Amino acid sequence: MASAERPPVILRSLDLRSRAIRLARKIRSDVVSLLDSYVERQGLDKNISLDGVDSMPTAAVEHWSELTEAERLGNNLKAYRIFQTLLAEVLEDQRTHLTPIDTNFHESIQSVMLQVSALASQLEELLMLLEHSVPAREEVEGTADSTSHSMFEKKLRGLKVLQELAQWSVRSVKDLHHVTKHSHSSSTVHVSHQ
Repeated sequence: MASAERPPVILRSLDLRSRAIRLARKIRSDVVSLLDSYVERQGLDKNISLDGVDSMPTAAVEHWSELTEAERLGNNLKAYRIFQTLLAEVLEDQRTHLTPIDTNFHESIQSVMLQVSALASQLEELLMLLEHSVPAREEVEGTADSTSHSMFEKKLRGLKVLQELAQWSVRSVKDLHHVTKHSHSSSTVHVSHQ
């Protein structure tokens, strides 16, 4: 009965958040599998230091509890837009230089790319639905000039992209749960006042 009292926009945003949480969990699961395959195919040690690899959105936040709903969703959207570009570069490096004949592996990367793109779209839609400003698309500084990177650097960069994406998927679930909890209590108060 309570759901019948909620305005359609609240129900739509709850549905979107629920779908986004499921998709972020799916990305996490798929990226963990992909990381194992990646390490094996590239002949890397999973615990190798990646401190020298930069140009990556990091999921860690110093004052996580102080972020607003708009900041949480906006940061997630910006990160997934960047990951779309970074994964495209990883895929290109694999197809061209590192694992040119391993089409199954390429398809696994492509699948994660599509999921990341879908999550970015859902986050953008959620921001608009909640009447928050959608961050402008920024030019992502990628590694288009891949000739300046050695094969080993390309391998490390791909590993770092996947590791950071795995971290972001965990953060996204937390952020979306936080937003849902906050929005649910706000909408309950709003409905009771009506």
